[in-house]
Amino acid sequence: MMKKLIALKAKHRSLELALRSLVSRPHVNDYEIQELKKQKLQIKEAIHRTNKEAQTAY
Repeated sequence: MMKKLIALKAKHRSLELALRSLVSRPHVNDYEIQELKKQKLQIKEAIHRTNKEAQTAY
């Protein structure tokens, strides 16, 4: 379970960096930003679920 949580957090950080990079460009593609934000939210929700599962397992 810890490995999964670590992988999810790494993916979330990666999406955050990609989002920051995209936003800093002069010609921003709104669709790409929306998709990255959606993915980031899905990962955040998965992190939350995994944390809950880990807490109930103990």
